[in-house]
Amino acid sequence: MTPGTALVVVDLQNDFCAPEVVRGRHGATPEDLAAVTTRAARAVDVARANGTEVVFVRFVGDMVHQGASWRARDAALGKAPKCRDGSWGAEFRGVTPAADEHVFTKLACFDAFLAEGFESHLRSRAVEHVVLAGVYADVCVDSTARTAFQKGFHVTVLTDCTTSLHLSGDDVFRFMRRVYGARTVPLDAWSAGPGRSGAWAASRAGSA
Repeated sequence: MTPGTALVVVDLQNDFCAPEVVRGRHGATPEDLAAVTTRAARAVDVARANGTEVVFVRFVGDMVHQGASWRARDAALGKAPKCRDGSWGAEFRGVTPAADEHVFTKLACFDAFLAEGFESHLRSRAVEHVVLAGVYADVCVDSTARTAFQKGFHVTVLTDCTTSLHLSGDDVFRFMRRVYGARTVPLDAWSAGPGRSGAWAASRAGSA
């Protein structure tokens, strides 16, 4: 296993990525999401082939898990809970965790570090560098990257393995580089491996 690095796959689930449910609802188009899902699945294959741990994070949004502010927002916007526990909408889209890979569940929250056991798992594996793929760049991926940075992890975001919901992707990635020191690169640059781009090593500073 590549020491110190984990690929974290965020919220690749039907309610966020399936064309039949996202058309007309999200800022990202179904075509964008299909391409992101395909490339994120490829990132999983690349990580596995290179001995890098893959960690999956999923969202469960049942009302019983929502805080008062979350419920008030949904009521004001007419939003129904997404990724209800046990539903088709909560199932992974385009990726399937292997039997020995870990899945962590966020209960009506954005940040993977709020999922029970997520941080302790990374610490137990001596992970220093998280590589992020999944949705959305300006919501759950950003929330996770922000906390990762504050907790001392180096951050890489695979720019073509995610897409934005509300904000410009370029603006989001520029912000991550500036504020979190994140490395923002496409999948092919990351998959080049050590000795070519240094992409498998923990990044000490952001790059364009």
